[in-house]
Amino acid sequence: MNLPAVTDSVDIYIAEINRFSLLKAEEEFKLAVKFVKHNDMQAAEKLITSNLRFVVKIAHEYKNYRVKFIDLIQEGNIGLMHAVKKFDPYKGYRLISYAVWWIRAYMQNFVIKSWSLVKIGTTQAQRKLFFKLNQAKKKLQAISQKSPEFKEIAEMLNVKEREIEEMELRLNNRDVSLNAAIDDEGESTYIDHLVYKGKSQEDALIKKEEMSLVKKNIAGALEKLNEREDYIIRYRTMADDPETLQKIGNRFHITRERARQIEKEALKKLRVAIPCLTDEPKLITN
Repeated sequence: MNLPAVTDSVDIYIAEINRFSLLKAEEEFKLAVKFVKHNDMQAAEKLITSNLRFVVKIAHEYKNYRVKFIDLIQEGNIGLMHAVKKFDPYKGYRLISYAVWWIRAYMQNFVIKSWSLVKIGTTQAQRKLFFKLNQAKKKLQAISQKSPEFKEIAEMLNVKEREIEEMELRLNNRDVSLNAAIDDEGESTYIDHLVYKGKSQEDALIKKEEMSLVKKNIAGALEKLNEREDYIIRYRTMADDPETLQKIGNRFHITRERARQIEKEALKKLRVAIPCLTDEPKLITN
């Protein structure tokens, strides 16, 4: 499943994802069971692609927070992937009913991080206030035909007036752009005086796109491995709690060193099958 590239237009991306048909409840359940029981990556991909259009719909809720719409979609897609991984088909509800919470959570977290280098909300209540404040102001203004006072907003949201004042101050004093001119002549900007030794934004973006391609092709790449190689990659290299070489050796009746050699060969095959994997994955030493 491809995340939308930043160079593509939103319209093209939406046209592409609309080619994926929606799943009926029965189809969705069968695919989810396949993924849960057998770690079927093709089933997971179908679950994701069939719900991509809902991510775009939810992204519209946050497009007025002055962040790139395509970035919102990307974050929502990551939330959707996480939801598919955690989804329990036996609970009786549809995937999107569960996924919507993860999609919104990833989008909201992205908006808050993008809004300011200083945390807008350090508690759940403050984060909620961040997203509810503008909605409440618009609703009260529509009713009274005038700008609402802090007291009115506080009563509507059931919070203290002081909290409204603090959040309003933060919203109205967003971080200064690094490209903003320092002097009237405009010859010097804030970014001119910064020293950064880390990776550039371009390098970070390339790395992110590479990882997106890896996720897309990993299922096909695993099909090129034999039984032992496939097991080692799934339950050692890719696992959250990787098995030791000794345990793998005991399973296949081989030595610990032979298990290490098989792991190395399997990783080489993956690099060939996935061209965007430019850096050799680090081996787990134990």
